[in-house]
Amino acid sequence: MASGSKSAALFLLFLNLVLYFIVATIASWAVNHAIERSRETASVLSLPARIFPIYFPFGNLATGFFIIFSLLAGVVGMATSITGLNNVQQWDAPNLNAATASSLLTWSLTLLAMGLACKEIDLGWTDSNLRTLEVMTIIVSGTQLICTGTLHDAAAWQRSQG
Repeated sequence: MASGSKSAALFLLFLNLVLYFIVATIASWAVNHAIERSRETASVLSLPARIFPIYFPFGNLATGFFIIFSLLAGVVGMATSITGLNNVQQWDAPNLNAATASSLLTWSLTLLAMGLACKEIDLGWTDSNLRTLEVMTIIVSGTQLICTGTLHDAAAWQRSQG
């Protein structure tokens, strides 16, 4: 059971690393695009909207929150996946518990971003890059759940062995 759980955890952590990299890349592009276009677009807005330094000229009202939380979840997810790969390589109870705890935290951030993605889908029109980010966020929330469960199972098995 140990080799099967270890290889499954390593595969899921590597898969999540790639998925979170894609999420962080698309969200970074969206923030950069919004910053570059904010000056010209936000200059015609009323005063409360001009105070916020980033105005998203695409998407809908949930876009700003969704992109910021997706970027946060992407960066935290990449860090969790990298440290999780190291922790699983060690394969002892303290390292597996640390990987499980950080994986649970990352999953909660990803669920927050996924909820905002669902709200953005509900509100309506978005362009293709945002649809890709929405889909990737929903997919990575599922794979992160499976990864968290696998790490928890491996940590419980390791604790029962020693």
